[in-house]
Amino acid sequence: MCLADITAPDTAASRAALELATEYHTPSLLNHVLRSWLWAEGFATVEGLHGIDRELLYVSAVLHDIGIVPAFDNHTLAYEDAGGHVAKALTAGAGWRPERRTRAHEVIVRHNWPEVDPAFDPEGHLLEVATALDISGVRPDALPQEFLREVVTAFPRLGLAAEFTACVTDQAERKPGTAAQRIVERGVAEKMRRNPLESLG
Repeated sequence: MCLADITAPDTAASRAALELATEYHTPSLLNHVLRSWLWAEGFATVEGLHGIDRELLYVSAVLHDIGIVPAFDNHTLAYEDAGGHVAKALTAGAGWRPERRTRAHEVIVRHNWPEVDPAFDPEGHLLEVATALDISGVRPDALPQEFLREVVTAFPRLGLAAEFTACVTDQAERKPGTAAQRIVERGVAEKMRRNPLESLG
């Protein structure tokens, strides 16, 4: 497993998602969403998941945190729900069918679930385990160490720990009862500090 073997889908929706994320995310958040996509692809391989909608996975991964940036921060909706609506709008412009646009919303919302059964939603499962690795350091031994190091070197973590903790804490304070509050209460700041990915690259 190596970085060169994984390529982004060459589609209008994928290019637009990356362009949007690049424009609105800080460098550390942009690197986070790209690493999350790469981890998701890695988990698909090691878990032997077949028939994955890779365009859906890519678009959802790249836009999964767009709801925490000021331009798309909804004052009532959880940030993952708001981000899902951004994905629906973007993919509508790319010509996706309504049911597939809904899938983008579902995958983004479910990345913040405690667990997603791959039999129920394989793309949602992959994004959930990928973001759990990148944020909380869950299952760091599931992917080859050299692959982890290669990805973190290509897309360094920069100030993600401090930035994401501040963003999700703000979300939790303004939107109690959302997944952000659960993430904060379960110690995201300490989990990010101890994430073994912090010592790579």
